[in-house]
Amino acid sequence: MADIFGVALRAAGSIALAGLLVACTGGARPVGDFGRAAPSFTHDTAMPAVGGWLARQRKEPYSDFNQTDQEDEMHNRVWRFLIAAHAKDWFYDIAVEWQRTRILPEVDRNFSVDRYYNWLKTTRYESSRVRYATVGRHIAADLDTVPGTFKSICEVVEVDRQRAIALANLSGLGPDEARNVANRKAENDIHIAWFVRALNYRYQSYNYALDHLLVETPHEQSLAVDEALRRMSGFVDRANRRDFCGDGGAGMRRSDVVIPSRYETQVIDREIVLPK
Repeated sequence: MADIFGVALRAAGSIALAGLLVACTGGARPVGDFGRAAPSFTHDTAMPAVGGWLARQRKEPYSDFNQTDQEDEMHNRVWRFLIAAHAKDWFYDIAVEWQRTRILPEVDRNFSVDRYYNWLKTTRYESSRVRYATVGRHIAADLDTVPGTFKSICEVVEVDRQRAIALANLSGLGPDEARNVANRKAENDIHIAWFVRALNYRYQSYNYALDHLLVETPHEQSLAVDEALRRMSGFVDRANRRDFCGDGGAGMRRSDVVIPSRYETQVIDREIVLPK
């Protein structure tokens, strides 16, 4: 009984702390130059700590491993697709931040595709043609960044493969390492799946907006937007197939991980430095 009471008390404290953190920061993650996430102790350290504890209570995969550079890069690139600041999507931005920090489980599955069009419709423009230009700019921004995001995801897939090889070939590792390897791969898979849903959500929202603009204010500018959507559909199809490496979804297979002998205690520097 005491254990149950203690767990309930810690859970209540964690949720209260999360609520306090969000109340103090407005909820959404702060944004710096060029739409990149701005450093924040609250959003980068405090909220993830609370969210990690809550995720463990929900029996979700949780790894104690430090993140690799590739995983950090993937998280930073994927984040850009999880928010829609250009559409003043304040509520969704807050929901995304709670999900990103794992304070809440998945909430993005319930997002509505009409929100983007409703923002376009209610935003005042001097010309109705400008709305088409706006959609075109937003699609172009996605097309500019999605290849780099695919590349970062591909590299994380390879990192997970290397971890599995190392785990299978190194002796002296215990169940904690095996658990952390499995949980980190599950965490990465969850994040990748979230990106796929976010990319689909954007694509469907743009399509919805274009269809409704064609009925509301038909203009020849729709042709350029339609062509941009056609280009974007190729990346959506690849994402749905999990083909991030351009190999049909097989993943990177450059070479196997080299597991050095545990008896190699000396590192020989063979670098030749030419005299100046």
